[in-house]
Amino acid sequence: MTGILDGKVALVTGGGNGIGREAALAFAREGARVAVADYEVESARQTVALINAGGGQAISLSGDVTVAAQVQTMMDGVMAAYGRLDCAFNNAGIAPHQVDSAGQLTHEWSESSFDRMIEVNLKSVWLCMKHEIPLLLASGGGSIVNTASVAGLIGLRTATGYVAAKHAVIGLTKSAALEYAEQGIRVNAVCPGYIVTRMTERTRETRSEAILARTPMRRFGEPREIAEMVVWLSSDRASYVTGAAYEVDGGMTAS
Repeated sequence: MTGILDGKVALVTGGGNGIGREAALAFAREGARVAVADYEVESARQTVALINAGGGQAISLSGDVTVAAQVQTMMDGVMAAYGRLDCAFNNAGIAPHQVDSAGQLTHEWSESSFDRMIEVNLKSVWLCMKHEIPLLLASGGGSIVNTASVAGLIGLRTATGYVAAKHAVIGLTKSAALEYAEQGIRVNAVCPGYIVTRMTERTRETRSEAILARTPMRRFGEPREIAEMVVWLSSDRASYVTGAAYEVDGGMTAS
């Protein structure tokens, strides 16, 4: 049986762990050749090793997705290895505690923390799209999936910068979807709820009971559950889907 992405080339940013790693593995299982990019070089290499051990084909790329020159170098790496790009999953991101703003109200956030959050969680998505779109156009079209969040759909206390960035990612996604639909590029976003990853570990430790009380399925999500949505959105099975933001959140935003 062939995979739903046979013959495709996929790029995953933040592919060294969590949702990014599971997405990279899922892309490979479905027949894509994968470029795994991560700021943490060794983590990207570990994901590549898992893919290659399973009979897939992958390369690792390193770079800072907030720096245009390094994003371009990543794209050059994809083209050098595979000669084309068909699918891009812009997944790299950070949480409030990574900019020293955990638990802080809006007026308590520092300007530097807010700026860093926007830089990593929003600007990087735009930069990646800016450099991916020409490659997708050269391939005759393709798919982009951006990682937003339930925080892109609702407000959350003590997460001002994160919520702002993720709302903006959805807006960016919708605008790009309108601009490139006639050229065969579909652009969608995935909106995870609270998923069992390294990034959410601290939040799950401190607020587990409150989070699960707001989640109708009464459990945290698994990275593979996000990966499955990403792969479907990247495939021809989602050929009429663009400009959408899909919740994968155990029902949190429906409650």
